[in-house]
Amino acid sequence: MRIPPAGLFALAAGAQLLTGRLSTPRLTLAAPLLAASGALGVAALGGFARAGTTFDPVRIDRASALVTDGVLAHTRNPMYLALAGALVAHALARGSWPGLLPVAGFVWAVDRGQVAAEEAVLRERFGPEYEAYARRVPRWIT
Repeated sequence: MRIPPAGLFALAAGAQLLTGRLSTPRLTLAAPLLAASGALGVAALGGFARAGTTFDPVRIDRASALVTDGVLAHTRNPMYLALAGALVAHALARGSWPGLLPVAGFVWAVDRGQVAAEEAVLRERFGPEYEAYARRVPRWIT
C-alpha cells in the first residue's frame, strides 16, 4: 500500500517537529518561501481546474486532460514541489539542518512511488503527447 502524498507530507512535517524550535526571526525568513510554495500549489490547482481534470493523486486514472501550460510548463510536479518548498520553509523556521532530512525523505518517496505511478498512467492515457511533454519539461526543476 502506497502512502498518499498528503500523508507523506504530514509524516515529514511531524518528523520536523522533533527538530529545533520556531522563532519569530526564522519565521520571517521562512515566510517568503512558504508564500511562494503556496502560490505555486494554488497555480497548479487552478490549471487542473481550468482544464476540468482531476488533481487527486490517489485517482490519477481519472485524468481527462494533460495540462502542460501555466506552472506545468516549467515543472511536471508543481504541487509536490510546493509541498517540498513548504517543508523547507518549516525547517528554516525551526532553524534546523536535521529538519531537512524529512524533506529529502518526502522528495525521494514521492519521486520513486507516486510520481513514477502517475507517469505510467499518463504515458498510457496520453501516449506521444505525454512523452513529448516529459522530454520538454523537467520532473522537478532544472
